[in-house]
Amino acid sequence: MSLVDNNIEIVYQSSCHNGVGTLRESSLHASLKEYYKRPGDLVEERVDGYIIDIVHDNFLIEIQTQNFYAIKKKLENLVENHKVLLVYPVISDKWIVYQNRAGSKVLRRRLSPKHCSHENIFDELIRIPHLIAHPNLSVETTLIQIEEIRRKCGKGSWRRRGWNIYDKRLVNVLGTQIYHTPYDFLEYIPRDISVPFTNFDLAKKLKKPIKLVRKMTYCLRKMGTLRMVGKKGKSYLFSF
Repeated sequence: MSLVDNNIEIVYQSSCHNGVGTLRESSLHASLKEYYKRPGDLVEERVDGYIIDIVHDNFLIEIQTQNFYAIKKKLENLVENHKVLLVYPVISDKWIVYQNRAGSKVLRRRLSPKHCSHENIFDELIRIPHLIAHPNLSVETTLIQIEEIRRKCGKGSWRRRGWNIYDKRLVNVLGTQIYHTPYDFLEYIPRDISVPFTNFDLAKKLKKPIKLVRKMTYCLRKMGTLRMVGKKGKSYLFSF
């Protein structure tokens, strides 16, 4: 599904304008709300003292583009009385678009070499693994393609050599994956892997970075779906 919506208002105040980067809501977040919203749903509704992205009857949808720690307490409180769907967009492909200071001209556009997949949910799950078993919480990963708009104002990150991230725009939704229970996350453990296995065994089998795999096994242990059964040399052994 291609979803470039030029009518969605960008409410990002860039540091190029006022010296303070204030991201109230990027185009990406606004577009994802439009993607998940259904007729009759309430948007930006207050529930139990919190502003909720989408409210469908007693079902709450929260879209978090990064940093689950920032909504940890919010989720802990909401799931006690409401069904909550936590949506995490995973960026499969990102085109970096360089614009002039005014944003009136595209200087160049390139595809980032970094590509993520549904498994990258574990990058954020390490902050809330204790919540995954709660019967009122479901998690959904949304695999997307985006454009990251950058403008050079001299006040951006030194790593970006003065280029400031002005906005992020949704280009395409590639697919979704939903998890209702901790056991749904076990689908990322290959069925033909020899048990017990180490993080290195799993990384080799999945062809994923060892750093991500360590987060994966940590989360699964905290969820109670994986257990540590010993060591092989300096490496821990895991089983179900």
